[in-house]
Amino acid sequence: MQDAAAALPARLLGDISGKTVIDLCAAPGGKTAQLASAGASVTAVDRAPPRVKLLNINLRRLKLQVEVVTADGATWKPAAPADAVLLDAPCSATGTIRRHPDVALLKTERDVTSVKPVQAELLKNAARMLKPGGTLVYCVCSLQPEEGPQQIAAFLKANQGFSRKPVTAGEIGGLSELITPDGDLRTLPFHLAEQGGMDGFFAARLVKKG
Repeated sequence: MQDAAAALPARLLGDISGKTVIDLCAAPGGKTAQLASAGASVTAVDRAPPRVKLLNINLRRLKLQVEVVTADGATWKPAAPADAVLLDAPCSATGTIRRHPDVALLKTERDVTSVKPVQAELLKNAARMLKPGGTLVYCVCSLQPEEGPQQIAAFLKANQGFSRKPVTAGEIGGLSELITPDGDLRTLPFHLAEQGGMDGFFAARLVKKG
């Protein structure tokens, strides 16, 4: 089961049938299942053995063939560059406040500042995994700008070999209100209110220059 917002980032990779895709921080496997169901050859990476166990359970239940690797996505290297990488980075999870209202009381500034360097290292290593012309989607279920747009701005400033590929309304069910002026995806808890709302999510799509 995935929240409506969580299902959007994988769609930003477009037609991935027959392509090689790396899913970083993959457990429990919702996005991994999306990618594999779309016909991609998926390598799912997560560093926590209990979470990897859950990932494998879900993949067996769904009868999906995926290569699963227990490793730190900030340092792991694939055997060959991939066509695409999806990085659902660890974050403060403030975007889940609709389903977990205690987030407003439990989360502190430290929850954001402590995870920012981890996100940056994961993003940097994810970029190394791509073929020229490959696509990288970075996403977090956070409402904090430090974890989303500011991470991407810092990455693009330091990596001239990448450019942003703006999201289009047609890729996300015509919901143009979910697209930021920079062309990134930004969902908020009040979006799709008639259907019960959705999590707060940020996602940016970057392309490695050939």
